[in-house]
Amino acid sequence: MAASCSTTCERSILERVPPLLTDLYQFTMAYAYWRAGRHQEHSVFELFFRENPFCGCFSLFAGLNDCLLFLRSFRFTDKDVDYLRSVLPTTTDPAFFQFLRSLDCSGVTLCSVPEGTVVFAREPLMEVAGPLAVVQLLETSLLCLVNYASLVCSNAARFRLASGPRRKLLEMGLRRAQGPDGGLTASRYSYIGGFDLTSNVQAGLLFGIPVAGTMAHSYVTSFTSMEEVWPQTLVDVNRDHEPVDFISLAKGWLGRVCDLLGVEPERIHEGELAAFLSYAIAYPQNFLPVIDSYSVTCSGLLNFCAVALALCELGYRPVGVRLDSGDLCKQSVDVRCALRLCSKHFSTSAFDSLIIVGTNNISEQTMVELNKKENEIDVVGVGTHLVTCTKQPSLGCVYKLVEVRGKPRMKISEDPEKSTVPGRKSVYRLIDAEGHPFLDLVCLALESPPEAGRHLRCHPLVGDGTPLSVTPVQVICLHQEVFTQGQVTHPLSSAAETKANVQGSLQSFHPRHKRLEEPDSYTVALSEKQYNLVTELRRRSSKKTNFILAN
Repeated sequence: MAASCSTTCERSILERVPPLLTDLYQFTMAYAYWRAGRHQEHSVFELFFRENPFCGCFSLFAGLNDCLLFLRSFRFTDKDVDYLRSVLPTTTDPAFFQFLRSLDCSGVTLCSVPEGTVVFAREPLMEVAGPLAVVQLLETSLLCLVNYASLVCSNAARFRLASGPRRKLLEMGLRRAQGPDGGLTASRYSYIGGFDLTSNVQAGLLFGIPVAGTMAHSYVTSFTSMEEVWPQTLVDVNRDHEPVDFISLAKGWLGRVCDLLGVEPERIHEGELAAFLSYAIAYPQNFLPVIDSYSVTCSGLLNFCAVALALCELGYRPVGVRLDSGDLCKQSVDVRCALRLCSKHFSTSAFDSLIIVGTNNISEQTMVELNKKENEIDVVGVGTHLVTCTKQPSLGCVYKLVEVRGKPRMKISEDPEKSTVPGRKSVYRLIDAEGHPFLDLVCLALESPPEAGRHLRCHPLVGDGTPLSVTPVQVICLHQEVFTQGQVTHPLSSAAETKANVQGSLQSFHPRHKRLEEPDSYTVALSEKQYNLVTELRRRSSKKTNFILAN
């Protein structure tokens, strides 16, 4: 199954992210490098984001699997090259197109933080090294694969933190997503970020995510009378599968339920009852209707109880109900009380395990408020606010040059936030005595790594410039080589495996860093040698600028 999913995903990447899914200026830069004879110069880029999303303290790194599959399949077809001939200036040397046709990623090396890891602003998530023209051409595609995947995964993790561990979460945002690819990506990375289920059938096929769903209001409102129910019988699993008049059976239960709950039978909506009966006959083991098409307390709940009791009598187990409007908390409490009353009065223990699903434009704030009120909701379905990341539409990942021909490169901007940190790097996560990460240290790749129990001095990337002195109890190297010489060198993980990585990474952090509101900031710092390099390059840049102006 895992091999099949991997093959399917690789085919999907070839279709979704061909080499031409990039910006035109990548080709114009590549041509200029090629014309200057610089296209083979060994260069290093790194991918990072500048601010933690959703006014929080952290993000989750996602999209690595797709990046690896993209690199492995990266090459231009004759059709691609013919198209580029038509859009690049006519003065472009024809030999450049032959060069493009021969390109692949056999000379590229990718080092990365493991997918599903908690990460922070301004630390390198991926380092891409190789011939200058090739690694330049990869920029837009890699950013496209990481940006939204990491954002929606982080958003899903926040929903999970807001919900708590008990309640199941269903992603149901496909119809609200930014196009088919956005919908698939949202389903995949919402699951990885902490959701349990998806309504997206294609995501279930591609990524092995459990799928769920039963009926919409349109199904209920399509029925008007009992004459539309067909077939009208259901076999009794307790009595050699003998067919039973299911409509008559449910009607008998409906009268008893109305008496028990004190509702006049005249208020029951016949079309709703017909819809429930028809669905229950089709799926007697998967009966979970939406019960607010008309009135929950005067029709939907009673119709559900009647049909569910009839199913129980024939040896089936109904699943539960869905609420999609109004005060979900109050309604869920009222529904649970009625279900318990039926369980006790009719001696039907199956009613004790029925689930209540709540949907209705759920946001992160809704989820927080849900936990503050009394409610009986077992499963929450989330769509729009999850997949569109309403609170923040983009993570803002960037891909910056940090080394050429073994020499560090640095962007020095008038906006300090847009300056880059030069040189090849390693990133280490420092752990305290309680087992919690407390600082991520960015070091030059060639310097000795920090050691557990050994004092070190470092410089936070954010703050007043005051250096820190720390002594880690444990040190974890975050970067690992995952692609080299055209091959993926680290096992590709399934969605379920990456989901487990997310939970493990999140659980390792202290709760103060995971608060949804006003979390404590987490420190990302430069080593002494890395800090000194930044300082030196700033000094040199200032001198060179003065020299040019003087001449």
